[in-house]
Amino acid sequence: MNLPNKLTLLRILLTFVFMFFLFSQGLAAKILALIIFSFAALTDLFDGMIAKSRNLITNFGKIMDPIADKILVLAAFLSFIQLQLIPAWPVVVIIARESIITSLRLFALSKGIVIAASKGGKHKTVSQLVAIFIILLSLILKEAAKKYFSLSAAYAEVIGSIVYAAMLSTAVLTLISGISYVWNNRHLFLGAKHAEK
Repeated sequence: MNLPNKLTLLRILLTFVFMFFLFSQGLAAKILALIIFSFAALTDLFDGMIAKSRNLITNFGKIMDPIADKILVLAAFLSFIQLQLIPAWPVVVIIARESIITSLRLFALSKGIVIAASKGGKHKTVSQLVAIFIILLSLILKEAAKKYFSLSAAYAEVIGSIVYAAMLSTAVLTLISGISYVWNNRHLFLGAKHAEK
């Protein structure tokens, strides 16, 4: 197994380490959660760069890289729902998009076609990562406020509005990305439909 694929698998492993610290009590645990998530997100950047620069692109990487992204991102968003940091509906949009695209990839794979992650998909992932960073920073600020200073209701409301705006924007970008992805690969469905006639 080459280095990019190892980094992809490492990202999946780090997801569970991230969740452990996210649900642990205390400011230090939340800071560690942010650091681990940041490192996991960077592996997504590095595995792609290394794979392209060293010509190490494999079918395994094409399939597992976006799956590893989904595991990391969805684990974070579902954890935030459980911690009551975000509403559920944007995450439902994200899960619906990812389920549809994963189904499309599996359908293509059954025909011997491997669909790599698109640029729109990468932009969507970046928007989701930014939203997660914002939420983690807001959580760290709240933990710090408990320990060192008081956070006024006005500031707490501003933080809540920023978090909501981040989730709203990433839900919209995720939806647009999903529609674009299905449209760009519509030939798979059209081909299947014609074959059945």
